Amino acid sequence: MKQLKTNDHIRNIAIIAHVDHGKTTLVDAMFHFSGVFREGQEVQSRIMDRMELERERGITIAAKNCSVSWQGVKINIIDTPGHADFGGEVERALSMADGAILLVDAAEGPLPQTRFVLKKTLEAGLKIIVVINKIDRKDARPLEVLNEIFDLFIDLGADDNQVDFLCLYAVGREGIVMDSPDGEAKDLKLLFDTILAEVPAPVYDPGEPFQMLVSDLDYSDYLGRLAIGKIFHGHAYSNDTLVCIDERGEHQRLKVTRLQGYEGVSLRDIDHAGPGDIVVLSGIDDVMIGDTICTEENSKALKRITVDEPTVSMRITANNSPLAGTEGTWVQSNRIYERLRKETLRNVSIRLEVPPENDCFILKGRGELQLAIIIETMRREGFELCVGRPEVISVIRGGELLEPIEHLYIDCDEEYLGVVTQKLSIRKGRMINFANHAAGRVRIEFNVPSRALIGYRDEFLTDTKGSGIMSSYLLGFEPYRGEFPTRFTGSIVADRRGVAVPYALYNLEPRGRLFITPGEQVYEGMIIGEHSKENDIDVNPCKMKKLTNMRAAGRDDNILLSPVTPLTLEKALQFIREDEMVEVTPKSIRLRKTELSAGRRHDRSIARKKAAG
Repeated sequence: MKQLKTNDHIRNIAIIAHVDHGKTTLVDAMFHFSGVFREGQEVQSRIMDRMELERERGITIAAKNCSVSWQGVKINIIDTPGHADFGGEVERALSMADGAILLVDAAEGPLPQTRFVLKKTLEAGLKIIVVINKIDRKDARPLEVLNEIFDLFIDLGADDNQVDFLCLYAVGREGIVMDSPDGEAKDLKLLFDTILAEVPAPVYDPGEPFQMLVSDLDYSDYLGRLAIGKIFHGHAYSNDTLVCIDERGEHQRLKVTRLQGYEGVSLRDIDHAGPGDIVVLSGIDDVMIGDTICTEENSKALKRITVDEPTVSMRITANNSPLAGTEGTWVQSNRIYERLRKETLRNVSIRLEVPPENDCFILKGRGELQLAIIIETMRREGFELCVGRPEVISVIRGGELLEPIEHLYIDCDEEYLGVVTQKLSIRKGRMINFANHAAGRVRIEFNVPSRALIGYRDEFLTDTKGSGIMSSYLLGFEPYRGEFPTRFTGSIVADRRGVAVPYALYNLEPRGRLFITPGEQVYEGMIIGEHSKENDIDVNPCKMKKLTNMRAAGRDDNILLSPVTPLTLEKALQFIREDEMVEVTPKSIRLRKTELSAGRRHDRSIARKKAAG
């Protein structure tokens, strides 16, 4: 019988929560309390949100590792994203953890992403510590939220040990954790003591050779490809000769040129690492997430990381508009393909396909936000490309067409209940729960097709005057619910190339909402506005006022145009129809028709009408 041992000098813990429930802020407080930063040292807030997009949006996009020390024990912390679109990051992070802190807002309670991340944690069999955060809010209801969390555990099929969780109460922003809502604690000592007492130390077999599961990848200009993961058995030393076992079971020899471990938020070189530790190995050229790194003499592969299948796809092509190549650095198809392929190596939930016609790429992911983040990142790297409307991925089982269905939570003021219900009913949504907390706000739950939510978020914020909260998680697949209109307006399309002038735009304003300002370059097929009616119209935004040699009795009208809200990538993707695309460059985001020629679009429209009878 194997004699298993534990490494009591290490704890590995993931912090999981819904978006904006305070994960990264709590990690900041843990850094300060544990002494990672010296007293008086100036440190920016949300230090774990290192990506530019993360700091702009205030959300965590990629899971990141760090560590703190408490009473001689190294605590490896994995900060995870809270949005379901980045679920692959959560699944990848949980493969390195032995326990998890579930953070829940004391006012909002468990929300869709809380359910998603908790489900993955329970499936991984990790020890869970529940922390009810933000108990200093005026609308905090910690005891009710605790009951909701308990109900969620039961609903997700937690066993007796998992249901018997320990609950703490926190004000993460102030760095305070207590054992009751009215506790007297003033620091995080209770949290650290609880982690050491409740989270199990890593278990390993001293008779097994070195084994490490690759859970993340990075790249260094000096060291090349970096493999990040947890050591399950054995010890690692710098300059070791090891092998990497890939998905096909093939072995590739490698030499560890550098071994690094986490110390605070940074990496430091180490000579040796033991079981349970999370390390970074360099010296591996061809490694994938899920591969096993082990000794050559006793090569055994660990169970690979598995993630949920993609639910949304997007068509990507090289930019072929008349303005192609004028603003970007990388415009060729092969450059775009290579960049997307690299993304699939680092992101386990992304898939890339090249259709038989070979004129585009199909990028598949968990949601439109995840795909939009990838496109926005490429845009900032200097790429030019065109992207189509996000489409849900349907499946056929037993000869029946099935589509992904989402469980949608809506929290809004009571006065907007009617318009929200009406819009979602049109989109084949079904109300399954309704709660009125008698505070002027209502919480509604819908069962709705995933394709109904593409393009609805902006409309929802407009309908609720910016006060509504909307979140969802994938429920599963159900029979196709039929067609519904995605947009009740048409597009205003430019019919020639030129420069937009104030006179022409002033006369186009009564037709709808414009997206461009005077002086912008336009071309045939470019969408310059939203038509107030359902049909598309071709217009001339370059038309100058006709001048004569006749003197006017008065003076010309002073042209004042309505202000134009700049398009963001998310808004553009939500606006376009199936026959439209978004042209993405480092400097601009433009909308366009897939077929630029007005004549060919007209001929195709006539052909479709004849085919329809």
